[in-house]
Amino acid sequence: MADRGIVSQGRMGLGSIARPDGTLAIVAMDQRNTLRRMLEAVNRPTTTEEMRQFKADVTAGLSPLTSAVLLDPEFGVPAVKEANAMASGSAYLVAAEPPERETWNGEPRAGRDPLRSAQWVKDMGGDAVKFLVQMRPDRKVGPGEPDLIAEVVDVVNAVVHDCRAVGIPSVVETLLYSLPGEEPLSQRRRAELIVESARILDGCGSDLLKLEYPSDAEGCRGVANVMTGPWAMLSAGMPLEDFLTAIRTACDEGGASGFIAGRVYWKEAVGMEGEARQGFLGGEARERLEQSLMAMEGRARPWTDFTPAAQ
Repeated sequence: MADRGIVSQGRMGLGSIARPDGTLAIVAMDQRNTLRRMLEAVNRPTTTEEMRQFKADVTAGLSPLTSAVLLDPEFGVPAVKEANAMASGSAYLVAAEPPERETWNGEPRAGRDPLRSAQWVKDMGGDAVKFLVQMRPDRKVGPGEPDLIAEVVDVVNAVVHDCRAVGIPSVVETLLYSLPGEEPLSQRRRAELIVESARILDGCGSDLLKLEYPSDAEGCRGVANVMTGPWAMLSAGMPLEDFLTAIRTACDEGGASGFIAGRVYWKEAVGMEGEARQGFLGGEARERLEQSLMAMEGRARPWTDFTPAAQ
């Protein structure tokens, strides 16, 4: 567990990607392989040009309502900057994890490309770093096996310290994965593992954790009980009505500071082009985002509640 005084000193910079009231409304558009698969599924081209255009279109359509847009450095950031697609009140949250990750016997293994540093993100105009790790907090270490949980913690600690040295916020996203040969997890077990992941990574002192929805009110209360820093919820592509319910529950019961969500808003636009795509993003997609903002209004806990001055 990191020293809480040191951790608190690191949690001072989320204002660069937050709304004026201290809550977070971030659209995720950092998908690369996932976006390619989505384009292929509707017989759309997966060229660099198409990937760049789609990311610029989504950003132009939705960033007027966001506090930040999460973008990848390969396609998203350069495309959005070239098109001047980011609304003036929104910020750049940049994904800095390696695009391809190592595995060990089929399990994801945490790693960091030292070239994808906080300074690298800052130099491209990024306002904050997002770093994805996959972890099973209940994984046992067998003889001769690497400790994959310890590797995650080491990598996240390195990211946090790197961001702190450069002076930009760190946003750590964690996802569960299935162990080899494992049956699908029950909703209750998923919630327990999400809570345990939050407990472990909260100790690393990132400015923000991006977490999966912990299933229900009980799971959200579990997250609130183990967190000392702010967290935001991801959508995992869930249907809009389910996501709106999840936002309300995560904020009311779990003390979430907002959301970082993507496909729930823009997935249908993948099969569109030109004016049809832009019309959808500026219409239906933006209405969904507005509903999300309404769902967290008066519920989301400002990130500033977690700063030393507020304690």
